[in-house]
Amino acid sequence: MEHEAAPRTHGLVIDWAARYDLLAWLFTHGRERQLRERIISLAGLRTGDAVLDIGCGTGTLAIAANRHVGAAFQVAVAERLPFPDAAFDLVLSTLMLHHLPRKTRHACAAEINRVLKPGGRVLAVDFGGSQRRGFLSHLHRHGHVKIEDIVRLLEEAGLRQIRQGAVGMNGLNFVLAEKSDIDSGETTRV
Repeated sequence: MEHEAAPRTHGLVIDWAARYDLLAWLFTHGRERQLRERIISLAGLRTGDAVLDIGCGTGTLAIAANRHVGAAFQVAVAERLPFPDAAFDLVLSTLMLHHLPRKTRHACAAEINRVLKPGGRVLAVDFGGSQRRGFLSHLHRHGHVKIEDIVRLLEEAGLRQIRQGAVGMNGLNFVLAEKSDIDSGETTRV
């Protein structure tokens, strides 16, 4: 079986899965499962939802979401998604936006809007505020994306914020936004 080369992206690609999972375990103080369940709760997953996990890392959140809705895996780049318009009920983006340069981040948000169904939701979770000092900060030298910047990014892509706030773990913030319901011209509440 031939192995296809991964698509090229302008974002940061991390090729060290085992170390990434260890870093996630350290970052969450051994509570990675609780973090995944919190994200799934914030997203409002429903049985039968078509879910896209952008920047899935080693796939732990996608695997957890699979228990709720069923899934398949496909490698693609966030700024050029190989899916038809209006294909998904929910898009998850967890700890990924800070890996993308600004221009690529905007292309990613536009693609999220394109692949969402009318009334579909996106949950973006990322680091916000100031970076902590300490042992873990030496292992994690990536940028942070302020919650206001995520809100603006999604709004500029045509999505409307439903709510935002702290995830409740290590300075992580979330924004839940939705795509307008084209048929009625209104948005639906989750």
